[in-house]
Amino acid sequence: MAQRLPDRPIPNTAATPDRPQTVVFVLLENFTLLSFAGAIEPFRIANRVSGRKLYRWHLAGESGTHAVCSNGTELRLDSGLEPLERDDIVLVCGGTGVQAATTQPLINWLRREARKGLIIGGLCTAAHALARAGLLDGRRCTIHWENHDGFAEEFPDLDLTKSVFVADGNRLTAAGGTASVDLALTLIADTHGQDLANEVADQLIYSSIRTDQDTQRLSIPTRIGVRHPKLSQVIKVMEDNLEEPVSPSILARDVGLSTRQLERLFRRYVNRSPKRYYMELRLAKARNLLMQTDMSVINVALACGFSSPSHFSKCYRAHYNTTPYRERGSQGRKPQG
Repeated sequence: MAQRLPDRPIPNTAATPDRPQTVVFVLLENFTLLSFAGAIEPFRIANRVSGRKLYRWHLAGESGTHAVCSNGTELRLDSGLEPLERDDIVLVCGGTGVQAATTQPLINWLRREARKGLIIGGLCTAAHALARAGLLDGRRCTIHWENHDGFAEEFPDLDLTKSVFVADGNRLTAAGGTASVDLALTLIADTHGQDLANEVADQLIYSSIRTDQDTQRLSIPTRIGVRHPKLSQVIKVMEDNLEEPVSPSILARDVGLSTRQLERLFRRYVNRSPKRYYMELRLAKARNLLMQTDMSVINVALACGFSSPSHFSKCYRAHYNTTPYRERGSQGRKPQG
């Protein structure tokens, strides 16, 4: 386990009318537009409602000319990966295919700029780029929930959370989507006060600013559309034990039900057996690992509670109508194992 560094507050880089805070957005190929927009718009609105130029921004990227986001929209860049000032804030914007977008020139640049002590953050999947550069060693961090399993497998020593965003010293990570709004509002509040952040949130029709104590995903009852406490408890245990599945009898016992009662509960509310529901959770994790990592198919099977690769392949084909090997091949990844 990497040594845990003490939390430090984000440096207060107070802006002045003559010297606004510069935020450098590094746009990786196939970055997520919503995550980028959610970060840049609060800074624009902060300037407008305050009547001062508190922030300015700069779009950078490896090509130096343009970057294409995951929906196909192309943005013109202001520069390539050039040296920055020591008080700049860097926000790397990731999206789909972040592994391919995390190139060696990007890693080298991140390491060089980090040595200056800059605040550097990763939005959406860009925590992957920061981790590859070693910038998250000893820090708490987060990443979009869909990439959580693959990230945890690739960087097992990092202190990965399921928070909406994490600010650990001069390292920032946000889970993507609207989490970028929360991070930007927090930066505004830390530097210019909560009142300004609240004004900006009002302009955004953003009714509640989340903190780093808030988790990314909807509650289990909201996700499954059912408010039944014992069902929620069992599903939570299932989600927390995908690598070593818990037997239905133990699941039932721990919530004070018989195995038959648990079966009826699942049939009534989610229209499948507990065993089937658990299998689908494990297969969903397996699919994420196949799409997001270079783990061998055998290791993916083991990480999702399958002791036999042949059984894993059979279950995967039955659910997704393709094999794990073909699934990986469709993503341009080389089959292994």
